[in-house]
Amino acid sequence: MTSGAQQALDMIGRVFIEPGGVVLTEEPTYLGAIQAFTFYQVRFVSVKTDREGMLPDDLEKKIKQHKPLFVYVVPDFQNPAGYSWSNERREALIELAQKYDIPVVDDNPYSDLRFSGEKPKSLKAMGGRHVIQLGTFSKLISPGLRIGWIVADPEIAALCERMKQAADLHTNTFTQFVIYEFSKGGGLDRHIEKIKTAYSKRRDTMIEALRANFDDGTTWTEPEGGLFLWVKLPEGKSANDLLMKALENKVAYVPGMYFFSEVPDDTTLRINFCNATEENIKEGVRRLAKVFSEAK
Repeated sequence: MTSGAQQALDMIGRVFIEPGGVVLTEEPTYLGAIQAFTFYQVRFVSVKTDREGMLPDDLEKKIKQHKPLFVYVVPDFQNPAGYSWSNERREALIELAQKYDIPVVDDNPYSDLRFSGEKPKSLKAMGGRHVIQLGTFSKLISPGLRIGWIVADPEIAALCERMKQAADLHTNTFTQFVIYEFSKGGGLDRHIEKIKTAYSKRRDTMIEALRANFDDGTTWTEPEGGLFLWVKLPEGKSANDLLMKALENKVAYVPGMYFFSEVPDDTTLRINFCNATEENIKEGVRRLAKVFSEAK
């Protein structure tokens, strides 16, 4: 048990990363992982990625070339892009991990937040000892709880436990009891269904608002779950440069350039649909469209 999945990322960095070692990531990838691993002087190499996951040929090429310490992925409703890997890409990843005996870190906070479509296979179930799976109650109950976990081979789990003891002795026991009491009578399952219903409506509202307000070649993802949409502006427009103008109009997003471990794409941005009312989503997208359309 960890203090949120972010601590789990830090612990993985402490256990596996040697200065100058290589970690393979998706393109784009989770900003929090970049922050956590960078502290340990890692060298990131991104693997070509489409809406179904890493491209197997490029993944194998970079495994051979760089001999990575591990492969880091967010295969379910990826943060930031919202993609979910296909079963075929999952199988290819596990096959390569087993072939070259490389760990896969499966950062998995969103898989239970599926609104539609068929749930794909679990990387941990497919890959066994080669997969280290991270999870958290932050996305399922409340971010403030800060209770996460690592599921790993016993040898790796023992190393993580030693790191955990050195960092803060143990994860908050009281909060774990609160989650247990909340969950044991079915409260967690009911709560997940409740937020899935709410988030699904907000996702649909955001997609409808984007369709209604953007007709300039801007594109976006339409995920089957999770918390985010990934937007790509027409070439020549900088999401980073336009952020201050958006904030002046009281609407915010995260520029996409910060989610790339190698070459950033400044035409991208991440927007979150889970923490706003449907009316605020409509108004927020309208304001964003105005800011972007007025940009030179």
